[in-house]
Amino acid sequence: MTEELNIFSLKNKVIVVTGATGVLGEAFVNGLAAADATVVIIGRNEEVAQARVNEVIKSGGKAIYIIADVLNEEDLLKANAKITNEFGKIDGLVNAAGGNVAEAVVQPGKDIFDLNIDALKQAFDLNLFGTILPTQIFGKELAKQGGSIVNISSVSASQAVTRVLGYSLAKSAIDSYTKWMAVELANRYGEKLRMNAIVPGFFITNQNRQLLTNQDGTLTARGEAIIYKTPFKRFGNPDELIGALVYLLSDASKFVNGETLTVDGGFGAYSGV
Repeated sequence: MTEELNIFSLKNKVIVVTGATGVLGEAFVNGLAAADATVVIIGRNEEVAQARVNEVIKSGGKAIYIIADVLNEEDLLKANAKITNEFGKIDGLVNAAGGNVAEAVVQPGKDIFDLNIDALKQAFDLNLFGTILPTQIFGKELAKQGGSIVNISSVSASQAVTRVLGYSLAKSAIDSYTKWMAVELANRYGEKLRMNAIVPGFFITNQNRQLLTNQDGTLTARGEAIIYKTPFKRFGNPDELIGALVYLLSDASKFVNGETLTVDGGFGAYSGV
């Protein structure tokens, strides 16, 4: 396929990825670089961020990293200035920062009317406002020449997944925000700027590993329940999210707006019976 006809190419596009030092973030960074994007890695772990930039460059791609907290507006403004000074534009934003907060996980046997409210708020802020704040800052640059914003939702947004109340509430809010913002962007910018979300099923990350697996690598009862309800009978591999991400950032999806694209091995489709 010639470059001119490859509507999935991200060549000459500058894509900002928050949460890029996480497990899913690594797949996103490598996948975007493979699609010829220039990747801006934003995270809090400088050692990991530098290693990922080195990996991209070693593979022939382009990447830089910026250490920033997605809940710190000053950090984001500085990051935005650095990106625009270096590249002159932003073409895409991946709001991948988020995840669960250990203290917000409701433990078995815990009094349901004695929840850790502060931890729930922390989980909510990390996921929802960790998506809204980067959109507010980087979105202004995106609006200048147009582009695509991709949020990360969860299967727990549309059905009750026990124990992860704060995370579920925030992801439900992200689904609502995605649709709301997509409409408002279209009303103000027409086809120039759009927003969609990916809905991952269950992938092993640093934040859910202890919930799903034992120290010896075997599955916990919760992990087994998830596999039972997943027709593919396995967890997802992070690189299996790359196709959906590249699609939503590329011209291949230029008439897709306000949608949630599920990648869950059939988890949401199966009743369990």
